[in-house]
This record gives sequence, C-alpha cells and structure tokens, in this order.
Amino acid sequence: QVRLVESGGGLVQAGGSLRLSCAASGSIFSFNDMGWYRQAPGKQREQVARITTRGTTIYVDSVKGRFTISRDNAKNTVYLQMNSLKPEDTAVYYCNSFPPWIAAGRSYWGQGTQVTVSS
Repeated sequence: QVRLVESGGGLVQAGGSLRLSCAASGSIFSFNDMGWYRQAPGKQREQVARITTRGTTIYVDSVKGRFTISRDNAKNTVYLQMNSLKPEDTAVYYCNSFPPWIAAGRSYWGQGTQVTVSS
C-alpha cells in the first residue's frame, strides 16, 4: 500500500523551530531520493530539500543554513528540521520521493502538514 504521512507542523513565531516527520511506505521510500516540498497559498508547490539514498542533501537557496533534511532508512522516515523560521516559510509541507511518486497515472501526495510562522 502506498502511503505518505506527514506530521509535526504547527504555529510558531518567527525565529522559532519545528521538526517535521514523514512516514512513507517502503515502495516509495526504498531506493529513492526523498524530498520535502511546500505550497504556500496562491503559489505552486516547490521542492525545498532533497536527500539522496546515499545521504547527499540539496536545498533551495531560501532555506540553506536554516533547514536540515535527514532520513532513517530503518524506519522509512524522512525528517525536516527547520530553524530560524520566517513568515515566508508559511505553507503546507509535503514529503515525497524525487521525482514525486506516480500512482494510477497521477502524482501521489499525502495530506501534508501546515506550518504557520507569525511575525
């Protein structure tokens, strides 16, 4: 069964921290790069961080030095540690493989987790 379950979002003040978790089914997690994506209101979904199967990490410029992606291969779980949060980080955050998983001919996404950063 295909599964992506994100958690850990919430409301935080600017400068604060949150740690997101994503439990993925083995079919998605195993042998695939994993990424965190976000979608802010009125904007397209963007990838903010990616981790390869070997542990190499890649970040979009806007989060470099503030966010850290990691993965636990034994638990099929990927994490996103977010520090020094800014109001512009407010979005729904999703995890997925990279590229995103395809099921029944369409990209498959979990429910996401809302992150709201107040100024």
